[in-house]
Amino acid sequence: MTTTDIRVAFDRAAQKRRSGLFRRFLRHPGGWIPLAIFAAVVLVGVLAPLLAPMDPNFVDLAAAKAAPGPEHLLGGDSTGRDILSRLIYGTRTTLWGALITVVTALVLGVPTGVAAGYFGGFFDRVATWISDALQSIPGMIILLVVAAGSRNNFEVLMATVGVFMVPGYFRISRSQTLAVRGEPYIDAARVSGLSDARIIFRHVIKAVYPPVIIQTALTAGIAMGMQAGLQFLGIGDSNVPSWGAMMLEGFRLMLTYPLMLLWPSAALGLTIAVLAIMGSTLAELVQVRTPRASRRKADAVAAAPSTPATGSAQHEAAHAALRIDNLRVAHATPNGETEVVHGVTLDIAPGEVVGIVGESGSGKSQTVFSVLDLLPSTGRATADAIWVGGKDVSRATGKQRHALLGREIGYVPQEPMSNLDPSYTIGHQLIEPLRRTHGLSRAEAKERARAMLVRVGLTDPARVLRSYPHQISGGMAQRVLIAGAIAGKPSLLVADEPTTALDVTVQAEVLELLRELQAEYGMALLIVTHNFGVVADICDRVIVMRDGEIVEAGPVDDLFATPAADYTRALISASLDDVAGRAELDRAVGPAVQTTEVTA
Repeated sequence: MTTTDIRVAFDRAAQKRRSGLFRRFLRHPGGWIPLAIFAAVVLVGVLAPLLAPMDPNFVDLAAAKAAPGPEHLLGGDSTGRDILSRLIYGTRTTLWGALITVVTALVLGVPTGVAAGYFGGFFDRVATWISDALQSIPGMIILLVVAAGSRNNFEVLMATVGVFMVPGYFRISRSQTLAVRGEPYIDAARVSGLSDARIIFRHVIKAVYPPVIIQTALTAGIAMGMQAGLQFLGIGDSNVPSWGAMMLEGFRLMLTYPLMLLWPSAALGLTIAVLAIMGSTLAELVQVRTPRASRRKADAVAAAPSTPATGSAQHEAAHAALRIDNLRVAHATPNGETEVVHGVTLDIAPGEVVGIVGESGSGKSQTVFSVLDLLPSTGRATADAIWVGGKDVSRATGKQRHALLGREIGYVPQEPMSNLDPSYTIGHQLIEPLRRTHGLSRAEAKERARAMLVRVGLTDPARVLRSYPHQISGGMAQRVLIAGAIAGKPSLLVADEPTTALDVTVQAEVLELLRELQAEYGMALLIVTHNFGVVADICDRVIVMRDGEIVEAGPVDDLFATPAADYTRALISASLDDVAGRAELDRAVGPAVQTTEVTA
């Protein structure tokens, strides 16, 4: 593929992501509802002269503190001015102030952040120092000085507020630029001869804009609050109708005429709330899109010769607990993509216990992470098909895929204490997945969680449910994770190094528990390990991996008795004798390994 092809492909993908984000935002209740409300507020501000029933500064002493009525729908203020008219014109003032603040922060923050992240060096150091300095300056004192020097000029004050918002935009733009400037498509653009300016506008800005949009929604809300706060403190022209000035007057009359405070407070609170909701929704949608590279559908995967089904008992995909066809995993690096799993094909029958064994870096965990959608953001997995419980999850997308994986697969990660959130109780972490994935009520989910804790050998489930992770031992934490994994009654249980962080006695107990649960529920069990002792103790079949490929596979007894591959023999010997390290294994069997299938 030429550099031009790479640029065109990226531009099309980026355009699709942008339009997709906007469509998802409009479909999301947290998107279109607050957007419609905010659009109505903007429309009121723009059409204020047409909508206001009278001049906002017209004084009618007979209407002073008047109650809402036909002539004054929201009543009159302390001097008889119509509250509704002032509220409508105040919308224009508030929105104008927010616009000044946002534009100032955008114009100063985004270009400097992008330039600092892209070029680095002296400019980056100076710009970062200025950004840090702005954050350390007491803003209110500066605003008071500016107000005195500009004679309370509204535009100057709001522009000053915008200057203090610059560091937020600067940090976001700089960090996003740093994240993409080493990507392969940026290098391809440089090689093709594009100038730095064109690279920034064609490529970098596309990565920067989503968080900038989110920041803009939040900044607009903050600016409105700041503008109202300044007016509330008496900083500004009292003759210009604004929500802040109305709130100041309403605060003075709060005990005798509370309606004066109610209307501007409600308008300001509603507008800031819808901006915050829009920002939160955008953040949620962007996070859903960006954590990892999207898994490609089968028709989007480039055609490649399939690797022979080594390590596979050739069970029919529709009847297998798990089947993977031609899985490849690659990670993005500054020098391009590096493939770490090369065309792996395997399957597991219902009720079968299979172990994947290999050294660290052999690709066993990457294979499992691809099935579970747990690859990091740099990872990309492609496969001809991935079947789970008779369903091809590689063709499912979005909620369907996540729901299917959540129902059909239970996952027991390594390092149990690191995989429990210290901020939540054990009960919360067991109950919420059952409610979300399986639709149980809180009472039903709690009862099932309690029953699962008892089943995995925890004799005081009520105390465990109330406990935080730091209040239980490592062995108990592993049992909690196992309870969570089997609570949904999956057809496949995946255990990734389930005994690594445990002492020998607890290891034996955990393996015995896994064996009992597998037999009791009839589920398939996939164990990822580097320990042949675990394989011999619990597995029916074993798959040996090295350098992202399957070296050998077959029944456990046959593989231990007559291993066909030199690497497998060396690995078993190292496991039993505890003498050979990675370097010794490499010297013993060489860098290349012949793939072999052991038949029963």
